[in-house]
Amino acid sequence: MRVGPEREQGGGATATLEREDHQAVVDATPAPAIAGGWDLPAPLDGARRWIALVVLCVGQLMIVLDATVVNVALPSIQRDLHFSQASLAWVINGYLITFGGLLLLAGRLGDLLGRRRVFLAGLVVFTVASLLCGLAPTEGLLIGARFLQGIGAAVVASMVLGILVTLFPRPQQTATAMSIYAFVASAGGSIGLLVGGALTQALNWHWIFFVNLPIGAVAVVLAALLIPDHQGIGRRGELDVGGALLVTAAPALAVYTILQASDGGWYSVRTIGLAAAAVALAAAFVVLESRLRNPLVPLRIFRARNVVGANAVRALFPIGLFGSFFMGALYLQHVLGYSALGTGLAFLPMNLCVSLFSLFLTARLVSRFGAKRLLVPGLTLVAAGLALYARAPVDGSYLTDVLPAMLLMGAGAGLVFMPSVSLAMAGSGTRDSGLASGVANVALQMGAALGVAVLASISNARTNDLLAHGASRASALTSGYHLGFAIASGCVLLAVVVAAAVLRTPKPHPEAKPVAPSAGEARP
Repeated sequence: MRVGPEREQGGGATATLEREDHQAVVDATPAPAIAGGWDLPAPLDGARRWIALVVLCVGQLMIVLDATVVNVALPSIQRDLHFSQASLAWVINGYLITFGGLLLLAGRLGDLLGRRRVFLAGLVVFTVASLLCGLAPTEGLLIGARFLQGIGAAVVASMVLGILVTLFPRPQQTATAMSIYAFVASAGGSIGLLVGGALTQALNWHWIFFVNLPIGAVAVVLAALLIPDHQGIGRRGELDVGGALLVTAAPALAVYTILQASDGGWYSVRTIGLAAAAVALAAAFVVLESRLRNPLVPLRIFRARNVVGANAVRALFPIGLFGSFFMGALYLQHVLGYSALGTGLAFLPMNLCVSLFSLFLTARLVSRFGAKRLLVPGLTLVAAGLALYARAPVDGSYLTDVLPAMLLMGAGAGLVFMPSVSLAMAGSGTRDSGLASGVANVALQMGAALGVAVLASISNARTNDLLAHGASRASALTSGYHLGFAIASGCVLLAVVVAAAVLRTPKPHPEAKPVAPSAGEARP
């Protein structure tokens, strides 16, 4: 199955995910599916094919929107459902963890059961979960519904591009369809922030989830009518359910450990015990994958230096990007007093920079200078933007204290997405290209989830400590955000070091194909 989506996007965050210059389709499913081959259905003719493309784009747009739409509504959700600042991170991370953790398993399910069937199931799960999110009266129910929403998002994202290339088999048609799809996916993050702000301010935060209901219902009906059926390989295939559960459970427990540490203490028996359990789950995943004949993630892929280095970069980079969304939205509303809509508009320049660089500039620069030479300055720009954010004062000005940081991060992120996924897949042949793409997506989503958890926990602890010593609320919050932004900047600088020291300019693999970024990433 040919699929793909960085957002990785999470974050979520995402993601969710890079789609520059769309030269070809990225395979985002495990290698066994590709090697086995499928009995592909005949593509649709005429206008029905393009309507089907719209349905696929709508499905992708919904999942990209939900990686960012929640950020501007976080203060309202926190107030109404009585979240602490640390536990508020679960509203983001519940989505990102299941989204990233289940992408590979969802792709394999498409192999076994058929793409259309799995895509429809994903749309239904996502839409029902959106309803549950909107109706949630407590923080626990909202977090649970966000986990369910992430499951639906993983299923949808893992199917979209595989269906697309069967609808448009000719190279010119594929390029046109991919360009349309990529524009929708890239613009989704910006639309999400604006839609989230407008709905929260005009109605309430519940409507950022309710808006998915009519869209999802129409998409389900049209997808059932227009998308060609496909018979999966059925019981002939193997499904590594244990690996999927472990790769999702380990980071989920790690996130829980980090978030509860801000209240329970980093060196408490409880925190240390939970951390040990998370490490044990991760170790169990490695052991399981090393023993299965057809594992979810064959460990051979990590023998390649660039795969290890690029995925380390993709795990560190979203700590800064998604951290800026999470803490930036809270700073703008809690400290500077912005409305939800004003916050969405404030983020618009950053997201426009990401989209413009990604769609029109990065691919050309990579062709001229190489992926590594572009990745290092891109990461440096993101780190510099976060460092500027870490100096924003209590009475900060948007034009002098916020906008410059956002422009630097937007330009840097736009330069990072494509080179990072290209390097993560560098040298992989047909057999492992889908696996490499899927692992790259998982690295970004899990990095975002763990990063947001760390930043939320540390900034919350800093704020509470200052409040206990008599600081004003605005001053304590700002100081907590400063610490979070500084740590995020440090993580991105560490990514710069890894990129410079570990990554090598790849030599073309005899079986390698040009790739566009994958489709499951949560992009800003």
